[in-house]
Amino acid sequence: MRKKTRTVHIGGVPIGGDAPIAVQSMLNVPIRDIEGNVAQAKRLEAEGCRIVRVTVPSASDARVVTALKKAVAMPVVADIHFDYRAALACVEAGVDKIRINPGNIGEDERVAEVARACRANGVPIRIGVNGGSLEKEILARHGGVTPEALVESAMYHAALLEKHDFNDIVISIKSSNVPIVVAAYRLLSERCDYPLHVGVTEAGTYRMGLIKSAMGIGTLLLEGIGDTIRVSLTDEPEKEIRAGYDILRAAGHFVPGPEVISCPTCGRTNIHVAQIAAEVEDRLRGCKKPIKVAVMGCVVNGPGEARDADVGIAGGKDCAMLFIKGKQVRRIDGNYVDALCAEVERLVSPEP
Repeated sequence: MRKKTRTVHIGGVPIGGDAPIAVQSMLNVPIRDIEGNVAQAKRLEAEGCRIVRVTVPSASDARVVTALKKAVAMPVVADIHFDYRAALACVEAGVDKIRINPGNIGEDERVAEVARACRANGVPIRIGVNGGSLEKEILARHGGVTPEALVESAMYHAALLEKHDFNDIVISIKSSNVPIVVAAYRLLSERCDYPLHVGVTEAGTYRMGLIKSAMGIGTLLLEGIGDTIRVSLTDEPEKEIRAGYDILRAAGHFVPGPEVISCPTCGRTNIHVAQIAAEVEDRLRGCKKPIKVAVMGCVVNGPGEARDADVGIAGGKDCAMLFIKGKQVRRIDGNYVDALCAEVERLVSPEP
């Protein structure tokens, strides 16, 4: 059962409440390369990114927000550190959300000014607590980066906004340590009803980053915690979006498009399962049918193990067997990928 949080609107995308969990990413093109940022944002939107974040180091860099708002339909989030004037400039440029920690921008009047500007323009604020930048006093009190320290920092920053009657807040608390991340989000989920942006930061390159993100994000999703997610990878942001949807699907959330399953292969395998499955995934990218497609190595266990698949193939001697819902339908000779994808095209989409 997913925990009910308050609803916050990021532009036209609601998060929290009953809204679907939103997958987001962050641009990594140098900030002054406006065309490069726009091009990358368009690629992310094509992959299904629901919310995109861009770093805005100074007020003059807010022009990237203007360019992105003209180029893509998805909401744009400005990532601000220390300079409250950059936040104000982004609000003026039409940004959909600000990511800033109020305690890091100086005197209280600056916090009040940002809160007033965001409230007047319907711009939510995401508080982003990171294990690598906790306040010294909190670190000393807890003896290091602990779940309790992360939560205390998050609630401290939230209180700075609440003081100025600002409650349109989203919170994230991240660390590169998966057990700490999971424990911290559990505590935070008990302490507040703000929507939570979930992720593991500094997760690493694609292989390890994917593993740590799947463990951390997946565990929390299974416990009903999380309203928006980002899979942080030291790789192309487009891969973060694909991974995010894969994690959502694995956690039991509805994701439009085919799910390709395949067996790990064994000595009975009669077809090139890995190659065929990869080609099928590639060919079906962009397909919106919510179906399960199986590529199995042999007919001994193939149709049985994948009986819940809508359609699939199982390798035979110099051929493959097409099966639908576990029932063998016909033999396939020749190009297995073409035949399987053609069958997917003929299928009527089942109800999600």
